[in-house]
Amino acid sequence: MSQDPLIGQSLLHYKILRKLGPGGMGVVYEAEDSQLGRRVALKFLSPEMAQDSQLLERFQREARAASSLNHPNICTSTRLSSTNAGTSSSWSC
Repeated sequence: MSQDPLIGQSLLHYKILRKLGPGGMGVVYEAEDSQLGRRVALKFLSPEMAQDSQLLERFQREARAASSLNHPNICTSTRLSSTNAGTSSSWSC
């Protein structure tokens, strides 16, 4: 099994620590936010799905909706980003 190429990489101000697992629209990683000094989950939309404008809008809508929630048992979306590694959203739990 080959090592995931994103693990150990820095994207924006996040250092990717480990892969948490696949999701319905992509893959989720644990990362360290170097600006805020906390752990976050980075959710990357799969490259295939990012090509579909309706799925990209759904991904963005999910992140926007989650950013408006505030509850101790719910992760909150804190950022939407596009980098050379793909489209992602960061989540704080």
